[in-house]
Amino acid sequence: MQSIMQSSSLEPQSKEAEIFKEKGNACYVKKDYSEALSYYTKAIDACPSNSSYYGNRAATLMMLGRFREALEDSQQAVRLDTLFMKGHLREGKCHLSLGNAMAANRCFQKVLELEPTNAQALLERKNAAAVLEYEKMAEFGFEKRDFRKVVYCMDRALDFAVACHRFRILKAECLALLGRYPDAQSVVSDILRMDSTNADALYVRGLCLYYEDCIDKAVQFFIQALRMAPDHKKAHSACRNAKALKAKKEEGNSAFKARDYEAAYKIYTDALTIDPNNIKTNAKVYCNRATAGAKLSKLAQAIEDCCSAIKLDESYIKAYLRRAQCYMDMEQYEEAVRDYDKVYHTENTKEHKQLLKHAQLALKKSKRKDYYKVLGVSKDATEDEIKKAYRKRALMHHPDRHSGSSAEVRKEEEQKFKEVGEAFTVLSDPKKKSRYDCGHELDNSGTGMGDFDANNIFKTFFGGPGNFSFETTSGPGNYYFQFS
Repeated sequence: MQSIMQSSSLEPQSKEAEIFKEKGNACYVKKDYSEALSYYTKAIDACPSNSSYYGNRAATLMMLGRFREALEDSQQAVRLDTLFMKGHLREGKCHLSLGNAMAANRCFQKVLELEPTNAQALLERKNAAAVLEYEKMAEFGFEKRDFRKVVYCMDRALDFAVACHRFRILKAECLALLGRYPDAQSVVSDILRMDSTNADALYVRGLCLYYEDCIDKAVQFFIQALRMAPDHKKAHSACRNAKALKAKKEEGNSAFKARDYEAAYKIYTDALTIDPNNIKTNAKVYCNRATAGAKLSKLAQAIEDCCSAIKLDESYIKAYLRRAQCYMDMEQYEEAVRDYDKVYHTENTKEHKQLLKHAQLALKKSKRKDYYKVLGVSKDATEDEIKKAYRKRALMHHPDRHSGSSAEVRKEEEQKFKEVGEAFTVLSDPKKKSRYDCGHELDNSGTGMGDFDANNIFKTFFGGPGNFSFETTSGPGNYYFQFS
């Protein structure tokens, strides 16, 4: 009697559940998945022992992209009915979508045990095998630091594992290691919007900031990740490196400001060993070391450091400017013009235009005779210093002094004698000197350099013939001069 009463009390519930299910089916066909979900939930509440209701709700949740909830419903469906093939298929599909290809494979294998020719199960098992293969390739690629390959493998795997956060985070981490920070941040930001406590996503977000030289913000994200997962090794290592790199960089900057360039150079060198993966910060450290090196007259090493900085970050203008200045100091003007030209066309400012013009003028000057070098004086030499230098060089290279030498030597000394007179003619005349210093050509400026005669200059300077003589002291080629 009691069982009959129970049966009669359950029957209205089953009928009500079926009505909810049918309404849910109608909404599902119309792709109104939210409404369908509501009706399937009412059906389950009315009759929680019916596997098909869980199966239908799982299908709806899958359409809504809520695969973890769909997985729970699929698993409940097959617990209620182990022969429910659609339930096994949906469970496998959820596992695959969430990136658990091995679990998915077991589900599809269960379907094939029930129906060996099931086409969907055969196809999905093949997809699961592909995901497993892409995972292995990605793992191998990461070990070999072939981050592009990892990104490729993860993209292919995500075609099937559409809701796998693990694959997306690995892809984002490799994008960050490739320097594609905006792409990496976009991926993890989407994950953090769905799960703000995901430690791996927090770590990668911090990694992007760290590699963009936003170290303080990066440390905050690493600390958040460690709060969520205290044993997160990567977050712990990155946090330690970030703090160490910041401290070393600041220590080097302090030493440089104190003009202790040797100490600054060493500290920057130490900083470069902390994390080779931090491209932007290391580019700045290389440039800082180049600046310290230039102060220590290590110009060749400074240029190498600038080249290293540019190799890491081709857009780093400061490194081009530092290298250009080093080239100027080493009188490698063509290289300096090349760097200043790149800077000027990248950032079209008056300051950069002036630097380029200055380098171009220096290059132009370098391609003509350096009269200061000919006389052996500095560019700020006084009139008296120029005269003394001319006296010394003119007597040193005068043809009469080398009359006993070979024809080749006489020719060489005669040319030097002419160059000394030419240099003196220009540098002893304020107007010519000014034009020369400004980089103007003198041959076409009406100065008469084309009709230049070194002997006339010599005679004029020493007061004409008879005022000096060259005499041998001991053998040919040895002379002294004597004023009368």
